[in-house]
Amino acid sequence: MKKLFALLIFLLSFQSLFAQVDFVKRFIKRMYFDKDSSKKSNFVLIPALASSPETGIEFGGASLYSFYTDTTPHNITRVSNLYGYASITTKGQEKVSLNASYWAPQNTIHYLGSIGFVNFPFDFYGIGNDTRKADVEAIEEKRTKITLEADKLITKDFYAGLVAGGFKYYYYSGTYNENVTFKTDPAIQDRDGGSSVYVGPSLTYDSRNNNTYTTKGTIIYAYLNLIQGIYSNKNYEGGFFNIEYSEFFALSKRFVLGLDIQEQSLIGGLSPFYLLPALGSDEMMRGYYTGRYRDRNFIAGQTELRYRLSDRVGVVGFIGTGEVAHNGFTAHTLLPNYGGGLRYFFDTEKGLSIRADYGLGAKPTGEPRESGFYIALGESF
Repeated sequence: MKKLFALLIFLLSFQSLFAQVDFVKRFIKRMYFDKDSSKKSNFVLIPALASSPETGIEFGGASLYSFYTDTTPHNITRVSNLYGYASITTKGQEKVSLNASYWAPQNTIHYLGSIGFVNFPFDFYGIGNDTRKADVEAIEEKRTKITLEADKLITKDFYAGLVAGGFKYYYYSGTYNENVTFKTDPAIQDRDGGSSVYVGPSLTYDSRNNNTYTTKGTIIYAYLNLIQGIYSNKNYEGGFFNIEYSEFFALSKRFVLGLDIQEQSLIGGLSPFYLLPALGSDEMMRGYYTGRYRDRNFIAGQTELRYRLSDRVGVVGFIGTGEVAHNGFTAHTLLPNYGGGLRYFFDTEKGLSIRADYGLGAKPTGEPRESGFYIALGESF
């Protein structure tokens, strides 16, 4: 009787295991290979793994939940989504962020929100458009930031709204004889960090045919943050202005050409270094370490040619240029970038993709060419 009971438990355990394996298989198929073209919600996970001397091994992942607020057939409502990212390192650092984009039915109102916490080291090269790799210093950063935005449709394709939020930055630059430049350079203001709140208007013109994989249309987005320091930073008053223009052309059924130009400027007499626009990211000037070049003003442009090999797979090639400057921009100091990438569309109805890009930048004198590899969700612009 005992043997029969043990055999029964053994068989039930295997049945449970097979059921779990089958659930995982169906879950993965739903995330990455679902062919359903209805307007249902979608959830996808991407694991992340990286390593560096400053952090040790970093592991975590990103997730995206996408949905429509209006699922009636042939509606024009755009895709809403929740995007989360979290990672931790073997040396005790962490990153956590949550971003939301909510489109009301018929796109009459667009809500956006983001909250994030970073406890991570970063490489600081100095201020300006010609920093050197030999001057790099490792700085510890703790950052908490929240942003909320609401935009209302005023007339066809035109939105007006309000942006508000707050942040707190804290920096640790090591012992007395570490990171001397960061501690002593007079161009580096508020090197210990600071706290501020901000509010300001936003304006958007958006005629895109799709907000996740655009094949034609234009979007122009601009906002102004009026910043007021609080607590120990209460004497700071300034502002931050951003404008970005993107346009898309359907060259054929499978070819799309995208153009993207962005300008950012810090406003006011002071220049807290953590508010300075920084060149390089997984969206603009791919190939440059974020913050390798930073100053009061930033401008960049890129063009990207996208080709859909099939409903699921695409390839892209991109080329661009940009720079940072304390005052005016000059053509001879523009930095180049170029590269290419792959796309896998896990939701063909919404045009949602996982992208992998490799970007190349300038080759400073005596240094290797700058480059970067990126894995992210969604298109770069």
